[in-house]
Amino acid sequence: MEKIFSEIDLQQIVKRGNSLEKIMQQLHYFKNGIPTINLLKIASINDGIFQFSKEEVADFCHYFEAQKDNYSIEKFVPASGAATRMFKSLNEFLTKFNPEKDTVNSYVNLNKERDVSLFIVGLRSFPFYNELKEKTKTIYTDYPNYNTDQKVYAIVKTLLTEKGLNFANKPKGILPFHIENDTILTPIDEHAFETDFYRKPNQKAKIHFTISKEFQTDFLKITTKYTDLEITFSYQSETSDTIAVNENNKPFRTPENELFFRPGGHGALIENLNQLQSDIVFIKNIDNVSQNNREVILTYKKLLGGLLLFTKQEVDAALKKFQKNEINENNIKEIIHFIETKMSIPLPEEFKMFQFDYQKQYLIKILNRPIRVCGMVKNEGEPGGGPFWVQDEKGRHNLQIVELSQIDLNSENQHAIFKNSTHFNPVDIVCSIKDFEGNKFDLNQFIDSKSAFITEKTKNEKKIKAFELPGLWNGAMAEWSTIFVEVPIETFNPVKKVTDLLKPAHQPNNLDSNSVL
Repeated sequence: MEKIFSEIDLQQIVKRGNSLEKIMQQLHYFKNGIPTINLLKIASINDGIFQFSKEEVADFCHYFEAQKDNYSIEKFVPASGAATRMFKSLNEFLTKFNPEKDTVNSYVNLNKERDVSLFIVGLRSFPFYNELKEKTKTIYTDYPNYNTDQKVYAIVKTLLTEKGLNFANKPKGILPFHIENDTILTPIDEHAFETDFYRKPNQKAKIHFTISKEFQTDFLKITTKYTDLEITFSYQSETSDTIAVNENNKPFRTPENELFFRPGGHGALIENLNQLQSDIVFIKNIDNVSQNNREVILTYKKLLGGLLLFTKQEVDAALKKFQKNEINENNIKEIIHFIETKMSIPLPEEFKMFQFDYQKQYLIKILNRPIRVCGMVKNEGEPGGGPFWVQDEKGRHNLQIVELSQIDLNSENQHAIFKNSTHFNPVDIVCSIKDFEGNKFDLNQFIDSKSAFITEKTKNEKKIKAFELPGLWNGAMAEWSTIFVEVPIETFNPVKKVTDLLKPAHQPNNLDSNSVL
């Protein structure tokens, strides 16, 4: 340790509040690599993913409605990310385009930039169009005399840069996404509307946003009007930041010779989730909202919630029987059947050979952990993770949400399994985070630390390696009980790029097709 860190380094680590043990583990992984996940096969309908009929969906919705008042319920929305990637094509346009020499048509054709073309054609349909147009005219007083190419450049520059609306540097949560009856709606507003399905009489529905501290005032400007909601915020803690190394796996240092730490990815938010006190938590990304699919979204939220509550009640009842020593060789078979068929947890072959007392201990360990029910949509080519059966180092099979970065890309077999996935993870999750006696689980005890991954970045024009913590719905929940359910594609409406706002899910019905410039 002394060879790696100086006394000043150790003081910096202590001052930041980072765990020296975790830093040493990260350095070990940089040097020796991280084991990849072993995909066994895809999870599919009736083989890891439940598919319910309309009648079954209705039954679970009714069950949720009947049971929800017995639980404290909260929504957890990761919302700290900046909208930079949302405007990637437009940022590149600003960098490459010369309004005095180039034409937009030549730029689009030369760079094959369909998104820039879509943005221009659909400009009037964006909810921020009026504000953008007025701001542009204020900044560029000669705007009416510009030619079309110069106008496009001025509008894009106004949209993205600090002198204008500065959208590229703001978090998605506070940007205008929709317009309804002349009212601008942000993702925060849409998430507020979605609380209707778990709202209780005479109680405030709860939402928790994870945000960047610098933008809290902007979030508060939007949330203060929701006096019927209990809206709270938290930040990604610096103590979860991970150490960066150079190409030789030695700690990377700043020009001031300090260790360089960077945010460890969304997996760090497991600690924010761990601080919540509610019984049931719905998780959804900030940009997955819709203007036109609200009814179907709320229906399937109730389905996921109803299935979770039904599963939790069965699990709690079984654990109470274990606690009271009421389990015998007859009723243990019912519990085993429930675990294998309703929770999608196959027991190992050797389970039958265990002594009865050890069988009970094994089942208690399986049952007494957090539960998550995850919606899965049909795979339509979206980038990201999906549902798979994986095999751990002990040969046991379990369900996991796996990202491409977690598998061995040099293995044709693993790559083929990943590519053939029929479903995609939209991050539509409901969690039970308390045990059968109402005590909170410590969610840090259910993380698979070996599900982290290493990425290459640049700092001060030098290549560095960064350590990404196990993803929030990947390795950070790897040791949870996991149930996958198919949900309609209408429930998944992310805004990954600005032109996604032109899709029907985000547009009112009365579009105006007049000249955009």
